[in-house]
Amino acid sequence: MPRLPIAVVIPTRNEAANIVSTVRSVIAHFTAVVVVDSESTDDTRELAKAEGAEVIGYTWDGGYPKKKQWCLDRVRTDIDWVLFLDGDETPSGELLAELRRIFLDGRPVRPAAFDIPLGYWFAGRRLRHGHTIVKRALLDRTRARFPEPADLAAPGMGEQEGHYQPLAEPVYRLRAPIEHRDLDPVRTWFERHNRYSDWEAWLECHPAVREEIRLAKTRQGQLFHRAPLKPLLSFGYAYVYRRGFLDGRAGLDYALAMSFYRWQIGLKTREARAAAPPEAAPPAGRDAGGGADADAGAGGGTGGGGGAGPGLDAATGAGWSGGQPDPGARDR
Repeated sequence: MPRLPIAVVIPTRNEAANIVSTVRSVIAHFTAVVVVDSESTDDTRELAKAEGAEVIGYTWDGGYPKKKQWCLDRVRTDIDWVLFLDGDETPSGELLAELRRIFLDGRPVRPAAFDIPLGYWFAGRRLRHGHTIVKRALLDRTRARFPEPADLAAPGMGEQEGHYQPLAEPVYRLRAPIEHRDLDPVRTWFERHNRYSDWEAWLECHPAVREEIRLAKTRQGQLFHRAPLKPLLSFGYAYVYRRGFLDGRAGLDYALAMSFYRWQIGLKTREARAAAPPEAAPPAGRDAGGGADADAGAGGGTGGGGGAGPGLDAATGAGWSGGQPDPGARDR
């Protein structure tokens, strides 16, 4: 069976627990599989090489481009299409079949990027109801680029792009999912989101940068960005309206965790505003209860693995702009 003309790029840092299953899921299906590793101290690199992946080291220089754009600029540039996977993600069989229909029928691919649903796991269970993420993970590098907002001084993100999407036009949405099954303990989710909330709170205190990022969201995401009482709104929408209760205890735990994440953002924002000198204090927003979730996760992308990467949380409308149902994804 011919391989898909796509380079799979897997940004990692300390993903030894997950990387073998990720590489095995793609190595026989794609033209190239490259692990771009940020100085892992575990066996990530050795395990990836043993499974047949090419491994490239990455060290962030503190500026732009950040890690994923660096990959678009430098990794397997002989292949236009790039599929970004986190170190704990695998394409479903249905997604592989969908990609074969699009890329192997001999016709030009019209979209510049594809949004892909994420099958997200939390506390050992796959969430099928309340929590929905769509991740812009498949890009034509000649027609897509990550934005460069003025957030380099912000804490929390480091080498990874923040919770904003790569810019591309047009964008179509695929139907089949990437499975995001993180085998790390749940405490690592909270550690990541503690850092992400630092970044979100910094944005709330820097309105010009926040506006740059807000304008790159969907209309639904822009509405959520302005909404008051985000922690309560997030919980009610995901757990009640989107029936997250059908996911059992995991659905409740995740809805509470995301609500707590947005509460953290609001609390940190209020603390920063209170500490700022009066002449430097930025204007208070409508509500600082929760910025642009990406995980936000699920991890707001991986600066080096971990997390689901920037994506659209359909339970809140935050994240990606663009995206249309895929009507065949082809020039007809």
